[in-house]
Amino acid sequence: MHLSEITHPNQLHGLSIHQLEQIARQIREKHLETVSTSGGHLGPGLGVVELTLGLYQTLDLDRDKVIWDVGHQAYPHKLITGRYDRFHTLRQKDGVAGYLKRCESRFDHFGAGHASTSISAALGMAIARDLRGENFKVAAIIGDGALTGGMALEAINHAGHLPNTNLLVVLNDNEMSISPNVGAIPRYLNKMRLSPPVQFLSDNLEEQFKHLPFVGESLKPELNRVKEGMKRLAVPKVGAVFEELGFTYMGPVDGHNLAELIGTFQEAHKHVGPVLVHVATTKGKGYAIAEKDQVSYHAQNPFTLATGKSLPPSKPKPPKYSKVFAETLIKLAEDNPKIIGITAAMATGTGLEKLQAKLPKQYIDVGIAEQHAVTLAAGLACEGMRPVAAIYSTFLQRAFDQIVHDVCIQNLPVFFCLDRAGIVGVDGPTHQGMYDIAYLRSLPNMVLMAPKDEAELQRMIVTGIDHTDGPIAVRYPRGSGHGVPLMEEGWEPLPIGKAELLRQGDDILLVGYGTMVYPAMQTAEILSEHGVEATVINARFAKPLDTELILPRAQQLGRVVTLEEGCLMGGFGSALAEALLDEGIQVPVLRLGVPDALVDHAEPNQSKTTLGLMPAQMAEKILQRFELEQTSPELTVG
Repeated sequence: MHLSEITHPNQLHGLSIHQLEQIARQIREKHLETVSTSGGHLGPGLGVVELTLGLYQTLDLDRDKVIWDVGHQAYPHKLITGRYDRFHTLRQKDGVAGYLKRCESRFDHFGAGHASTSISAALGMAIARDLRGENFKVAAIIGDGALTGGMALEAINHAGHLPNTNLLVVLNDNEMSISPNVGAIPRYLNKMRLSPPVQFLSDNLEEQFKHLPFVGESLKPELNRVKEGMKRLAVPKVGAVFEELGFTYMGPVDGHNLAELIGTFQEAHKHVGPVLVHVATTKGKGYAIAEKDQVSYHAQNPFTLATGKSLPPSKPKPPKYSKVFAETLIKLAEDNPKIIGITAAMATGTGLEKLQAKLPKQYIDVGIAEQHAVTLAAGLACEGMRPVAAIYSTFLQRAFDQIVHDVCIQNLPVFFCLDRAGIVGVDGPTHQGMYDIAYLRSLPNMVLMAPKDEAELQRMIVTGIDHTDGPIAVRYPRGSGHGVPLMEEGWEPLPIGKAELLRQGDDILLVGYGTMVYPAMQTAEILSEHGVEATVINARFAKPLDTELILPRAQQLGRVVTLEEGCLMGGFGSALAEALLDEGIQVPVLRLGVPDALVDHAEPNQSKTTLGLMPAQMAEKILQRFELEQTSPELTVG
């Protein structure tokens, strides 16, 4: 059977190990072919091919449910659940999503782009099943990196309290999240993976039994049971931890041995109550380059399969915001030992791996544990340190209560650096940084700023470090800057709450925030071609607003437009509209930003076009809204 013929996972039933191995090879080929062309997550999916096939051969996917943690490890799942023919559209507009989506397939039982959610969701489904008197199986696949998240441990704690609730948890242990895992739990698991008795049993026991007279393959089922029992004796502590928590523990299992996987899953399904199957896998399995460099090949831009090298850009790009952030922070940290950079398992993505290499004592990786990261930063701040929590906008959402309770209420000087703010592109709704303006500006004591370009980011990093009167946050986008000259030294902090006047005009006021300042200037130039002259202000701060600069000009010009790359509800435009209302300034306001809708996966400019946030589109909206006279032909939108 060819992979292209599989449109339903139940077609795996009855296939021999040899046939499944052929399917596994084809999955890896298709996976590599697609990701090398379009970009996407590479290592996670390559590592779970046999795990997926082995588990699915033991389930009836017309009834049973599988919950994948995060979702970027589920590319093999997508390929055997009816999406082979469209897999080439991976992460493209209107194509196959890079994560699981309930609306994309009936086999995607739970959507997820953030880690550590699978056990909670699966347990909820299992409890609902029991309440309805049904009997389907529920399995959650979670990586050892995601197991560092507190939510996963909370779910394990709850599941262990339900001895009659059947739930299968498959621990995909590859020693990695995006970067190597940190913390006591991964280290504990690693002791078992690398235990000499386990290595001996895995490598030698079966071979020795094969050479016994009159035995050969006839003792294979019994041999597997002997191996399992001896492994449990060799490393009792690890299994004992999960069993003390109420789980039946099985493993570790070779995650690339289909026969062992299938036998173990079949045995696991026979047990009553929660079962944890510990599967040891290799991230990037089957592609030697990815196996060797598991961090870089977690996800890749388009690359050449033969060499693994990314395809060169058509022209050199300015430095990325994350790089500018990291290099600026390092220079400041070299002179200030109180600066501590904190990441939640995203060292490479945030750029903090550079701080780790240069100043390891001023770097902390807490694992996939954003809540802990924020309260840890609060504790550091209590003792006079300058904690810098570098966390993606979408992931900081997970620690909202800690921001409120542990930082803002106590007015502690924690500096939040929100990477990937705004539209992030092909990762889709789970990763768009849409809500940070709204969820941070509502909090007492918080200062919120956003740079118009990479040079202004440098000054905002200095501003954040210098601000010791309470919490402060800066949001900046994914990708490259504008190519403006960077300052090598002598950065000056910005005065808190002060905006910047960029352009004078007599007809309308445009107030841009962060990434929308340059588009505001472009929009103003288009309006000028139509006889409309705009004043443009770079707000810099969403909180506190520079009311001294903005409000008099709003009243004078009588027309106001706000531009932001974030949700309109509660966002920057709402902040300015509230300020106008509070001062009794009654002028029409047009807010341009992201409406009350999810932004799906697409290239950023495709999303902005769909949302009407390209300069020509915004100029047309402004002319129509305020019925301003056009002195030249109609605008071309694109």
